[in-house]
Amino acid sequence: MTLQADLAAGLAAKQSSVADYAGRILQPLFLPLAAVVAGMIVFSGFLLLVGKSPIDFYMIVYKAGFGTSFSWANTLARAAPLLLAALCVALPARLGLVVIGGEGAIVLGGVAAGTVGMMVPGLPGVLGILAMAIAASVTGAIWIGGIGALRHYRGVNETISSLLLAYIAIALMNHLVEGPLRDPASLNKPSTVPLPEAYRIGEIPGIGVHWGLAVGIVACILCWVLIERTTWGFAARIVGGNIRAAQVQGLPAGLLMIGFTALGGVFAGLAGMFEVAAVHGSANASLAAGYGYTGILIAFLARHNGLAVIPAAILFAGFEASSGLVQRRLGLPDATIVVFEGMIFIAILLSDALQDKIDFRTLFRIRGRS
Repeated sequence: MTLQADLAAGLAAKQSSVADYAGRILQPLFLPLAAVVAGMIVFSGFLLLVGKSPIDFYMIVYKAGFGTSFSWANTLARAAPLLLAALCVALPARLGLVVIGGEGAIVLGGVAAGTVGMMVPGLPGVLGILAMAIAASVTGAIWIGGIGALRHYRGVNETISSLLLAYIAIALMNHLVEGPLRDPASLNKPSTVPLPEAYRIGEIPGIGVHWGLAVGIVACILCWVLIERTTWGFAARIVGGNIRAAQVQGLPAGLLMIGFTALGGVFAGLAGMFEVAAVHGSANASLAAGYGYTGILIAFLARHNGLAVIPAAILFAGFEASSGLVQRRLGLPDATIVVFEGMIFIAILLSDALQDKIDFRTLFRIRGRS
């Protein structure tokens, strides 16, 4: 009897450990995926109301975003700035800060990069690109880091301040590009002086996508390591869980707020730099492409996890790559994809209410006993 009891206890413990492991894997995946599916279902109802076929819509989205090698190249090129823009939201969010003004850091980072490229055209190519990257990073860090400083020192709500500062940044970019920094040769579309060819960032061999994609993926991995595997990341999670308890324990909550928001700004500024050096060739109004706002959706879908940001950014990049084809094939407005993404975002926010109410570990244990 003792041997049988020991075997039964060992089997139960093994089943419990398997259930815990399976639950840990499924817990962070189920709700985001369910939110995407729910958003797609609701949007299908919207399409039916306007007399369009949801099946045709999703087939076009798949074909334009993921159906061919050209589609994949277009999607990955769009994913490059989205990866970095999402980190601008995800990093402060681990401290409980909702920063939604990454668009401002992107456009100002692009302007800073274009300005440096215009002022030091004689540097060797690598040094010139490095100088542009440093300028964009510092600009983004100051812009978004200032939001963390306002929150810490003056108690200013970071969501409101970041959104308002984004509008100020776009207005400042337009003023500089159309005024002091304007290239006299740019007539219909004001822009800075085109970058020297040596300062242009090329494509990753065999992929057809610029190196910003690789930088974005590496940045996501490093941010995951920072949050999940370092003492700074652990301290940030403590501050995000209960800032007063963190302060009682002596954690530098203010320094963490400013540091993590500034780091998010670094990544947003780099996104602007890659748009200038790899895509447009100069700073112009095309920098305000909405990448910062799409980054908010991606960060929330990924639950602010650096590794999860990668597939989420690719998914939304595929959605946005299909916008033109959806307009031509179905006769829908160009903003249709924005509405689609908005419905998914609403579903993501609603799914947060179920985050603490569904525990897959418990469900697996119950199933194992039955």
